[in-house]
Amino acid sequence: MKYIFSLVAILSLGLFAVKSSLYSDSEMTFDSSIAGTKAPKNIIDSLILLDVEYYNFSGSLTRGQLVINQAVEDDVRQAFEILKEEKFPIHKVVPIVKYDWSDDESMKSNNTSAFNYRFIAGTQRLSNHASGRAIDINPRQNPVIYSDGRISPKGAKYNPNEPGTLSSNSKVVIFLKSKGWRWGGDWTSLKDYHHFDKP
Repeated sequence: MKYIFSLVAILSLGLFAVKSSLYSDSEMTFDSSIAGTKAPKNIIDSLILLDVEYYNFSGSLTRGQLVINQAVEDDVRQAFEILKEEKFPIHKVVPIVKYDWSDDESMKSNNTSAFNYRFIAGTQRLSNHASGRAIDINPRQNPVIYSDGRISPKGAKYNPNEPGTLSSNSKVVIFLKSKGWRWGGDWTSLKDYHHFDKP
């Protein structure tokens, strides 16, 4: 009996060690993750707050959160399992409300995010982010490169050989495209390497 108690104690300590080694970038509730959004009720009702795990650039297993459309939950879960399995580094994953709904500020901070009720830059058309059906991953490693050479976020560089950078050969790119997602790295008018969406 004493042996059993000792074994239980050891296993409990091991479980605690595993849990305590998991860093957290975000611990919001659903309500706090959408606070202040201008999205209409029908869109809000279609959203969920998803916990995801990934390795950061220091190699530490980390938990973050994405606000996404519930219709793409399975795709996003599987995509992050692929990223985790590959130990593909992600800087952080925090709902964009932390940046007062500013896409520019979120990108500057190299934040991976999804839902944001906003227009496509320079247009009056709603982005797929507005319905939670788009994800941006590591914007500083995977920037937008415009046809005139401008890069966003400012100071970012695209080098597919660097950690945390997406390319056409990346497993997560291949997986998401197989599920009907579009990747901004395939676009011709500009390159939006961090962007995925599912119409």
